Amino acid sequence: MREAHHDELEAIGARLVDMAHQVGSAMGRATTAVLTGDLALDKTVITGDEQVDTLQQELEDRAITLLARQQPVATDLRIVITSLRMSADLERSGDLAKHVAKLAQLRSPQRAVPQDLNDTIAEMGDLAQRLMTKAADILITRDVDRALAMEQDDDHMDTLHRTLFQHLLDNHWKHGVETAVDVTLTGRYYERFADHAVAVANRVVYLVTGEHTDNLTPPPVVPSGNLP
Repeated sequence: MREAHHDELEAIGARLVDMAHQVGSAMGRATTAVLTGDLALDKTVITGDEQVDTLQQELEDRAITLLARQQPVATDLRIVITSLRMSADLERSGDLAKHVAKLAQLRSPQRAVPQDLNDTIAEMGDLAQRLMTKAADILITRDVDRALAMEQDDDHMDTLHRTLFQHLLDNHWKHGVETAVDVTLTGRYYERFADHAVAVANRVVYLVTGEHTDNLTPPPVVPSGNLP
């Protein structure tokens, strides 16, 4: 009975890692789609979000069944409850990738992002994907120090987000209101995606230590842009 119990916990963990990899990949493809107008790639993100939703539902079903049949306590109960919260973060991340992809679809054959902001959006997309990849690795390794460092990594995304607004508020902005709205939404999607990746890492900290990140000392600062 205990062996089956731990098999279910491992299966839940595997679902979380799979979801993290899928939403990270989706955001990478969504970024390419919004920058290039590649509608074929765009559709893979939109349809792929259904797979993420299915994974979340399967995870929730497993967790609820485990709670009902095994009545876990102490650490095992913390794993189940925390996993449910992480699955919600990851499902929302998939939605955010889909939102980026839908912007590409909405503005086709035009581009949602003006050429002079391509580099910033490309960097935000790359960083978002790397943050989620790191979150997936932390789910596997349960490395508390790396998880705590995610807050510092996220600072770079916040800086890029502010850079977008500086462009929007510049007197030389020439792309109109509609494009300004598109850029504002796109930046927000990336910023929120990064927040969810950090939230997953923070929940791993709680899962391992039983402490919230506010009560722990973060590791030394790593230069921004260098995600170990």
